Amino acid sequence: MEDHELIELPNGIRIIHKQISNTKIAHVGIMLDIGSRDELPEEQGIAHFWEHMAFKGTRKRKSFHIINRLDSLGGELNAYTTREKICFYASVLDNHLDKAVELLADITFNSTFPEKEIEKERMVILEEMAMYRDTPEDAIQDDFDELVFRNHPLGSNILGTEDTVGRFKQGDFKSFLERNLNTEKIILSSVGNYSAKKLKKLAEKYLESVPHKNHTPQRSYFQDSEPIVQTVEKPITQAHVALGRTSYSLRDENRIPFFLLINILGGPSMNSRLNLSLREKHGFVYGIDASYTPYYETGSLGIYFATDPKNLKKSLKLIDKEFDLLKKKPMGYMQLHKAKQQLKGQLAMSEENNNAIMLMMAKSMLDMNKIPDINELFEQIDNASAEQLMELARANFDKDKMSQLTFLPK
Repeated sequence: MEDHELIELPNGIRIIHKQISNTKIAHVGIMLDIGSRDELPEEQGIAHFWEHMAFKGTRKRKSFHIINRLDSLGGELNAYTTREKICFYASVLDNHLDKAVELLADITFNSTFPEKEIEKERMVILEEMAMYRDTPEDAIQDDFDELVFRNHPLGSNILGTEDTVGRFKQGDFKSFLERNLNTEKIILSSVGNYSAKKLKKLAEKYLESVPHKNHTPQRSYFQDSEPIVQTVEKPITQAHVALGRTSYSLRDENRIPFFLLINILGGPSMNSRLNLSLREKHGFVYGIDASYTPYYETGSLGIYFATDPKNLKKSLKLIDKEFDLLKKKPMGYMQLHKAKQQLKGQLAMSEENNNAIMLMMAKSMLDMNKIPDINELFEQIDNASAEQLMELARANFDKDKMSQLTFLPK
């Protein structure tokens, strides 16, 4: 992506903007390189709780005024927390860009964490946790991460535990931010039909006064552990299965070829190998997917599906069969060519989503210190050979080295 501009404020906060002429909507967000993996054991869930509390009061606004500020203009205000990032973002008509940037700066840096609001939001988050527990396809993902990354912050539930969430006080949020906030690891990202010069003026107006902070707590690196196979009985009707292992990090040269391999195995398209086998040919599942999530020093490969318990063993055998085919039989020229064209098409279509572009730019700058050019990605995909994919399959698709979590009906 070459058509973007990068600006840095004196306090280290960076602004990245992509101007697009055929839109009236401004997409803008503030992303911080802080996530649940930066929590201490007694702080599990505080990053996500902070994301909620940012909407509950600042030095000059109460909760209602924050919620109403952009909604009343037809805009949207949202946020999310991952294991390595927290992001506050908004979409508005571009003539309201000033209001959006001001509000995002206010909730990010001026939250007051009112005690009364903490008590109310604590109940909301406990309900959110209960909702996830009642949804096996969500609960199994969290429990599986804990299995793969056990005894490490990457395996901790982003929502936290009932015990930790039940204890947080105003001072806990402030100390978490004080320990982790680094203005050199903050990005203001924007996509819309206005100039970078205009965005820079707004950033200087609302963000330049943020004090420079350079707290860089050392993230504990994950060391691979032995695979675990675990079965849990639950009051459900289907068997739910998650299996996988650790994999390549954000900076690993195998990242893009491995992403191609996972897309072939169980990507979002209906013609993925797992979907063709388990759903289209045998009718064992409604859906099955494989995913690859890279982190700073490691990554996660996961496969998830749900099926009738009587078809569980047969489904696992079919997955093993697809593993073996990718490990032992190199893809033909046309087969591989089509797989590459499919992935490139998916990436190109994602470039049509301006909000997704805005979020991608921020994450890429924090993770890689650059914005990937789509043609460079295409070149990396095109350079992947059948032999390379087969080697990656051999290195990663060993069932004996995978953890497996199964939810079975009681």
